[in-house]
Amino acid sequence: MSERKAVVVGVGPSKGLGAALARRFAREGLTVYVAGRTAEKLDRVAAEIRAAGGRAIPVTIDATVEGDVISLFEKVCSEPGEVDIVACNVDSNRRAPLLETSADMFRELWLQNVYAGFLVGRETARLMARQGHGTLFFTGASASLRARPPFTAFAAAKSALRALAQGTAREFGPQGIHVVHVVIDGVIDGDRARNAFPEFVAQKGDDGLLDLDAIADTYWALHRQHRSAWSHELDLRPFKEAF
Repeated sequence: MSERKAVVVGVGPSKGLGAALARRFAREGLTVYVAGRTAEKLDRVAAEIRAAGGRAIPVTIDATVEGDVISLFEKVCSEPGEVDIVACNVDSNRRAPLLETSADMFRELWLQNVYAGFLVGRETARLMARQGHGTLFFTGASASLRARPPFTAFAAAKSALRALAQGTAREFGPQGIHVVHVVIDGVIDGDRARNAFPEFVAQKGDDGLLDLDAIADTYWALHRQHRSAWSHELDLRPFKEAF
C-alpha cells in the first residue's frame, strides 16, 4: 500500500482546531504535514503526534503568500504517496464596527480568510485532479452565512470563502475531488477562546463550546463518505447554541 498523506494548513496551538485535525488524521495512519506561521507551535504539534506513534512533518509558511503555498505543495508532492486530505483552516477575526474598520484591516481579513483559501484550494485541486481523488476541507464560520456587526469585514471574507468552496466543488467534484465547507457555528473550546474571554467560556458550561476532538471526528466522517452521497456543506454547533 502506498503512503497516504494529509495536509493541514492553519495549525496553531496544540489546543486548536488545526492541531486537532492533524492528530485525528495521523491516528488513521496518514502522514500529516502541519503548516502554519509559527515554527515553535508547529514543532510542538508534530512532536505530540510522533509521541503518539503518528507521522508528522512541520512546514512553516504564510498561507497568504503564493510562493509559500506553492512550495508547501511541491514539498508534499516530492515525498512518496498520494494526498488523501487537505484542510484549509486558516482563520483570522477582528472585532470592529464598520466606521472603525480601516482599509488595511479589511484587506488583512480578506487575505487571511479567503485569499489563503484560494491559494490552498487551487494547489489542492491541481494535485488531486491528477490523482482523481481526495478531500478538500474549508473551515467556515457563522459569519459565512450571515453578517452581523461588529464583524462585517470578517463576514465579507468568510462568505467569499464559502463561494470559493462552492465553485471549487462544482468544478472539481466530477473529477473525484470531495470539497467540503464546514460551518463552525459557535465558539471552539480551545486556547484562543479560553485566553481571550474566559468568563464567556465559563458561562457556557458543559458542552456549551464545540469540542475539538468532536469536530475532528466529523471531518474524518465526511472524508469517509461514499461518493454517491457526498456532503458539500455541514454546520456544527453546540446543542445550547441558538440559531
